[in-house]
Amino acid sequence: MRFELYRDSGGEWRWRLRVQNGNVIADSAEGYVRREDCEHGIAQVRQSGAASVVDMTTKIA
Repeated sequence: MRFELYRDSGGEWRWRLRVQNGNVIADSAEGYVRREDCEHGIAQVRQSGAASVVDMTTKIA
């Protein structure tokens, strides 16, 4: 897997996470004005390994 850091057509910074077969499995979903902010977003995803999984099908009222 690898994170790709790039600029979009509007000049904003974005990231995407690509797996071995070339598929994108996650992306920033928003553009960042500063590269540092985009890199911080990548760091947040890297640290999210401890995030819990919530089955939202059981949360529907």
